[in-house]
Amino acid sequence: MPNERITIRTRDGDCPLYLMTPVSDGLWPAVIFLMDAGGIRPALLDMAQQLANSGYIVLLPDLFYRYGPYGPFVPKEVFAGDFRAILGPLMSTTSPIKAAEDAEALLAYLDTRDDVGGRKIGVVGFCMGGGMALATAGTYPERFAAAASFHGGNLATDAPTSPHLFAPTLKAEVYIGAADNDGSYPPAMAERLQRSLTEAGVRYTTQTYPAAHGWMMPDFPVYDHAAAERGWSEMLTLFGRTLHGGE
Repeated sequence: MPNERITIRTRDGDCPLYLMTPVSDGLWPAVIFLMDAGGIRPALLDMAQQLANSGYIVLLPDLFYRYGPYGPFVPKEVFAGDFRAILGPLMSTTSPIKAAEDAEALLAYLDTRDDVGGRKIGVVGFCMGGGMALATAGTYPERFAAAASFHGGNLATDAPTSPHLFAPTLKAEVYIGAADNDGSYPPAMAERLQRSLTEAGVRYTTQTYPAAHGWMMPDFPVYDHAAAERGWSEMLTLFGRTLHGGE
């Protein structure tokens, strides 16, 4: 089904947004889909539409809007070179805090639609979007019933804006899908995040996949089909359990 490209106004400017809807009419739960550092590209649009086809209204914001025009990037080409030099300047324009601020406008937009069923929504993030998902759900705890992070990095650091610091305000059920080969989320960091979630009384599940960082992204060199299918199943189970109450 075709997606729709719109623009919303955030605190920092105009943010391009892709809207994906289910194939049939009705009232549907909404999910905010937070991108990885590869930016908006065909594979990401396909993933967001795949989620929509499962019965969700999906918002995919271009979190690099503060940077200006870019790409689209082909991850296999980017990773073949100095990917930090290519993606670093774009990544520096956003953060978990800024993504959470952007969610203010996304929530306001969802509230204008008459096809969204219920106020409680979900959020899922991949790679850099993983920490953004936790920060977003922690910033608007009354709106988010579920938050999922897949191969998210730097989820629990010493930075004053670290995503794990949002644990005390989280009311969403959380899912953390980690890779066993991921320098951005080592075991000590995983333990720190889990300790924060446990101490805050957050309902959460964490699973480590026998895969590399980025395994969910179909255009990444490390894409793992079997592990990705498992990840999709876990995500849909989470959203199905938490977003269909009609609240």
